[in-house]
Amino acid sequence: MALTDRERQIVGLLRGNPMMSSDAIAERLGSTRAAVNVHLSNLGKKGVILGRGYLLAEQPGVVVVGGANMDIKARSAARAVPGTSNPGRAAMSPGGVGRNIAENLARLGTRVYLVAAVGRDPLGDMLIRETADAGVHLDHVYRTATATGTYTAVLDRDGELVVAVSDMAATAELGPAQVDAARDVICSAELLVLDGNLAAETLSYARNLAASAGVRTVIEPVSVPKAAMLAAIPGLFDRAHPVYLITPNRDEVTALTGLPAGSDTELRAAAAALHASGVTYVWIRLGAAGSLLSGPNGAHRIPAGRAAVVDVTGAGDALLGAFCHALLGGADPIDAARFGHAAAALTIASEETVRRDLTPRLVASALASAPAARPGSAPAAPPGSAPAAAPSAVPARPTAAAPPRRTTASHHTSTQERTA
Repeated sequence: MALTDRERQIVGLLRGNPMMSSDAIAERLGSTRAAVNVHLSNLGKKGVILGRGYLLAEQPGVVVVGGANMDIKARSAARAVPGTSNPGRAAMSPGGVGRNIAENLARLGTRVYLVAAVGRDPLGDMLIRETADAGVHLDHVYRTATATGTYTAVLDRDGELVVAVSDMAATAELGPAQVDAARDVICSAELLVLDGNLAAETLSYARNLAASAGVRTVIEPVSVPKAAMLAAIPGLFDRAHPVYLITPNRDEVTALTGLPAGSDTELRAAAAALHASGVTYVWIRLGAAGSLLSGPNGAHRIPAGRAAVVDVTGAGDALLGAFCHALLGGADPIDAARFGHAAAALTIASEETVRRDLTPRLVASALASAPAARPGSAPAAPPGSAPAAAPSAVPARPTAAAPPRRTTASHHTSTQERTA
């Protein structure tokens, strides 16, 4: 069930007000009542709206395929000293790149399904219970005899990662068969988000399934080794069926393209190479300097706002989850990126990997004081500050900022990874 851009805009408006008249929709979109009625008729035929009042069918807005595990975070009370015991405190909570993105989406109000692999053990039971309580649909989570994955991170007193150890054996068991079992929800989604922690064959199978159904695909590379793996997957990037969005940082975009990404000119050249290979939008995370969003209408710098760093864990997952939420709400990609930056800034100002109080209103409030995106380059934020976000006009949705680096439990590999 592929929707046109105009149909997606109408669905975004109807999410906010199912009783909106065709005249009101036409006015909001700068269109005519007759044209809107044609789109509404087509949405009815596609099963997206039901009956009077344009009630939306219960189709998934987003399907996320990726890692789900338990995060164990230990934080030193003082500057961490290697090779010895450090006083501090520890906590456990559900994590995993894919799972975190899904929870952020659910807390923002987007209908989201998670496809993941979790052990049949007490940690798996805890992960399932708490993720379901957050509003994520778990019909397609695969329970395996392998122990639920864990990500153990040691943080310095300032919230930055010192060292991490990940056990992703359960996620490695998520294969094409488990993805195929979720075929119906994937093919009826508006967006498919793929976590780079997936095995190459799994990622490729999910991507091809979405492409065959006309579903837009978003790929989160996660780390340099995983980005290099993505670049080596035959047919993953296909100009005939473009990937909608990929979200690397500087090092990851180099791993994806083989091109340097130090200067602004080099960043744009690397983005252009990905466009040529079959990627519509390239969103390069630049830490405290914000991000560069490159697409059909050119490249735009999205500045990062400032937020006190409490814990960078999960900031990048909030960034992408909020982007997807705003996009489905009718925002253009630039405004959706601002919205994502604002959610990320809120996340790094919290000890929680996913803020339990995250709402569109909270993100919109954070966004209101953020700087605007512009086509030129943006200066880096002062040292010690964290990205917050640029102002945006996301219809009845949140908007957000980006964190400095995604170096913690937000990404689950043995290599240090970015926080934004």
